[in-house]
Amino acid sequence: MPNYDWWQKPRKIFVVVDNDSWILPFAEQLVKRCSADGDDATLCRTHSDVGEGGVAFYLGCLKITPPKVLERNYRNLVVHASDLPHGRGFSPWTYAVLEGKDEIPVCLIEAADEVDTGDIIYKDWIKLDGNELVTDLRNLIGEKTIELCQRFLAKDKPVFGEPQKEVSGITYKRRYPEDSKIDVTKTIEEQFNLFRVIDNEKYPAFFDYMGRRYKLLIAPDEQETEDK
Repeated sequence: MPNYDWWQKPRKIFVVVDNDSWILPFAEQLVKRCSADGDDATLCRTHSDVGEGGVAFYLGCLKITPPKVLERNYRNLVVHASDLPHGRGFSPWTYAVLEGKDEIPVCLIEAADEVDTGDIIYKDWIKLDGNELVTDLRNLIGEKTIELCQRFLAKDKPVFGEPQKEVSGITYKRRYPEDSKIDVTKTIEEQFNLFRVIDNEKYPAFFDYMGRRYKLLIAPDEQETEDK
């Protein structure tokens, strides 16, 4: 029988976010919830902060975790918002919205040598109405991330996943500010899904016209929201 003494509370839980990602507040919330549930939870902002002897959740990380860091813990888990093995790579839920999907899959997987190829432990789905903007989408995915991590930790013993099927699929490339460019020859309706994933601060929508560049900001009408 496997020795799961390390699974007994208080377990050592490390939540790792290696950049100033939008997921950071949700990572902080996950640490608080784990601590409230009786575990010894720590937020780590670099690989050097990751301790030993428990479970490490890597959320929104940009850097590849070295094998020596992965060896510190019994389980190393990643949350990835795509229908794996389809949609490995960067910003998968952004691409799902751009493709007009009405739901976003979110997976809890094992960290692996090749990015986003680990065994799938859980796969869940977020239903969309089609009018969500980036803040709404982040809130939905952030809460689902916390839910999947807590579901894993709530079991009497560690849960193991199923290997991903080896099928050819899309691997998404990293998006840059230039990807927020609006086409002045198309209607708002035709480009609304692009508006939905716009970050007004980090990569605002813009268009070029008559030799100048213009920014566009999108946000819900607060008065309209209050009237509902």
